[in-house]
Amino acid sequence: MHSRVLIRVLVAALAAAFALVGGQAAAAPAPVGDRALAPRVLTYDASASAEFRAAVDRGAAIWNQSVESVELRPARAGQRADIRILADNGWPRAMTTALGRGVVYMGRQAVDQGYDTVRISAHELGHILGLPDRKPGPCSSLMSGSSAGTACTNPYPNAAEKAEVEDNFGGALVRPAELPHKVMITD
Repeated sequence: MHSRVLIRVLVAALAAAFALVGGQAAAAPAPVGDRALAPRVLTYDASASAEFRAAVDRGAAIWNQSVESVELRPARAGQRADIRILADNGWPRAMTTALGRGVVYMGRQAVDQGYDTVRISAHELGHILGLPDRKPGPCSSLMSGSSAGTACTNPYPNAAEKAEVEDNFGGALVRPAELPHKVMITD
């Protein structure tokens, strides 16, 4: 918290100094709550998600509407994505390689048993965003997963799940390579 205030003070001081010597200073980014940080952009590749493509896009959109510190975007053609989404005949699962990186398997086995595809997508993306399973759990908990039963179609994270993702991504400074229109994936 103190470092964010210090950064804002330094930016304001530099802008004032620049203006005094005849330059033009650009406005600092508007703070979001007590943050002035841009969301961390994570790209996903759903080209191999087969019949689940719309559900994957909807799951990503739900996370984008629910949190401010991270944004999920489809990868551009030829861009290496942070998250790969694959369809297979097994049970849905996510394999993370690091926070915000990994592979999501949209398993047909759960769909065949009656589970909702958008809930599956949002749940598995939740794992990539750093959330664990919370089983057993109620339908109001996205991360309760299959323990909420096939009648549960709620694809939205609850307040605690949103807060955990905000904590996971909210403290990181955004590198210039992560700013909008300048996404660069490095290993």
